[in-house]
Amino acid sequence: MTARAQIAAARRIVVKVGSSSLTSLDGGLDPARLQALVDVLAARRVAGSQVVLVSSGAIAAGLAPLGLTRRPRDLATQQAAASVGQLLLAEAYAAAFGRHGQQIGQVLLTADDMIRRAHYRNAQRTLERLLGLGVLPVVNENDTVATDEIRVGDNDRLAALVAHLVGAEGLVLLSDVDGLYDGDPRRPGSRLLSEVEAPADLEAVQVASARADSLGTGGMATKVTAAAMAAAAGIPVLLASAEDVGAALDVAETGPKVGTAFRPSGRRMSARRFWLRHAADVRGALDLDAGAVAAVIDRRRSLLAAGIHGISGDFVAGDVVDLVGPHGVVVARGVVGFDAAELPELIGRRTRDLAPEQRREVVHADDLVPLTGP
Repeated sequence: MTARAQIAAARRIVVKVGSSSLTSLDGGLDPARLQALVDVLAARRVAGSQVVLVSSGAIAAGLAPLGLTRRPRDLATQQAAASVGQLLLAEAYAAAFGRHGQQIGQVLLTADDMIRRAHYRNAQRTLERLLGLGVLPVVNENDTVATDEIRVGDNDRLAALVAHLVGAEGLVLLSDVDGLYDGDPRRPGSRLLSEVEAPADLEAVQVASARADSLGTGGMATKVTAAAMAAAAGIPVLLASAEDVGAALDVAETGPKVGTAFRPSGRRMSARRFWLRHAADVRGALDLDAGAVAAVIDRRRSLLAAGIHGISGDFVAGDVVDLVGPHGVVVARGVVGFDAAELPELIGRRTRDLAPEQRREVVHADDLVPLTGP
């Protein structure tokens, strides 16, 4: 089954829309564009799918009411605009979905909700319960309180994280571009890529940025990264223009093929392993010898103290650390079982030479995800 067919058949789908698809440079929210999007999402709900909407637009929606003519660069003004705009955005969505009798629920996330395991699980349970109650969640990063240090970064990546979080069977990324081109789409001769079958297909692609006048923060590079992230975790992705949302979400596939479809390039992984790979807050690193790398990557074994020859970072047991190979490449990531202060006297020593209370795995295989290898 093609990626498009999988998305058409998906019983649970995540749709992300960018700021530039909902707002104008001089008029805040564009009611007509927002309603057109909502009409298609509501129709997909009627067709039997559960839908999660990841929506940008809070900061952009707050510009006009505050008398601002362009997106502010300083964090305080961005947060002020988000505070005003988030309310307007939620009200607009509630009214638009209300015309279809569809209840929505607002879910505001910060990076803490993604990088802290307990928060991640709580967000997962909340979204699952909303969907179970027939509510359509509208997700956004909580720009009002997020700082540069604790931001997810962009809503494309957030959408990929949410897609895995809720076990979605498809992810649709909508923006003001109609797909991925093999060159700058503003130049003659650039060709729209209809399908991305494998990561290797992206190697020769020149990724162009978003429009210079865009109100959003993410360009094509962030969309491709998010699409590749989701596809590697077994989720088909469609990157398309918001104007083509009807064709993008057509369950009957009777319309034209729009956008760029990313075929799943990997198998579904557990929520814990996906969290470790893409969302966890890394607190330090362990330097491994070649034998330890082979054990962790090739044989999927736990990491023992004997295979470690160096540490860095200030971490405690239960934190996430990178595992670094002899050539300085991060080969895996996992939950460490010791504090950083405990490890110097253990590293490089065989298990039988350690005290009984020290004879446990530094990183257990169940709490470890390889980033390279088979």
